[in-house]
Amino acid sequence: MNQQQPISVSIILVNYNGAEVLPDCLNSIEKFIDIPNYEIIVVDNASSDSSVELIAENFPKVNLFKQAKNRGFGVGNNAGAKFARGEFLFLLNTDTVLTSNILPHLIELMQADPKVAIIGPKLLNPDGSLQISVSPALGIKGEYQARKMHQSYLNISQQNLIEQKFKEIQEVDIIVGAAFFIRSSLFYKLGGFDENFFMYFEESDLCQRVQYQGYKIIYTPHVSLIHLQGHSIEKSANTMAIEYRRSQIYYYQKHRPDWEQILLRVYLFYKFLGEFITTANPNSLKIIILLFTVKKSAV
Repeated sequence: MNQQQPISVSIILVNYNGAEVLPDCLNSIEKFIDIPNYEIIVVDNASSDSSVELIAENFPKVNLFKQAKNRGFGVGNNAGAKFARGEFLFLLNTDTVLTSNILPHLIELMQADPKVAIIGPKLLNPDGSLQISVSPALGIKGEYQARKMHQSYLNISQQNLIEQKFKEIQEVDIIVGAAFFIRSSLFYKLGGFDENFFMYFEESDLCQRVQYQGYKIIYTPHVSLIHLQGHSIEKSANTMAIEYRRSQIYYYQKHRPDWEQILLRVYLFYKFLGEFITTANPNSLKIIILLFTVKKSAV
């Protein structure tokens, strides 16, 4: 990489205890990415495993920035973006593996239409099957549609039909954050991710704010990468279950009408009250408390 010339793409990874998956991810980037000027930025969110040492010893081209505290996915990406010099940012999860040089296609699509702000490539499961990586606009209706699509895809008889829907480049409402290609200028203009989201819904919020500005979000199936899905979440499933609901409530406060906010809270109250009564799960009680404590913060 010639650091004297302008950087075209800054690849940003936020790592938290990802020593098990980081080598495969970084090796795949170095193996397949072949464009004149790009940089790799890893933001470590105060990992307690060997992640930092692994990067320092084996990946000298990586720009490593260490956070004193784990403040979440959005904060980590925002921190990485402050050091990025690329015209475009490619936000990647550490549990992804590239299998081809996907950046030229993403750059070409972005340059072909100035109204395109975010592009999501096709995500694959480790067995090569399609991983659904887009969503309709979130709300009561959108969440129902997204859940129905995911449930249908678990039905073998429905998989081919759903895969046919994602055979062509198309405009979508939301791209998941595992592989998120965005114009850096717009990312900075919008202030990056809303740091009130620790995890979940932060990419949905950013996609929504991008659309408020009149830009488009597109999905392309013409390039793909593998996503192991859920590596960091599995290690703290109970905490993340609570965080999911906190982020969901906050998202609705920012973007959904009052009646949807009320309907969501009523649904969650009775759902988790029933769970607490039948299982005495303390997480259910914590989620009930969230319904009365989550406040919309200034962004």
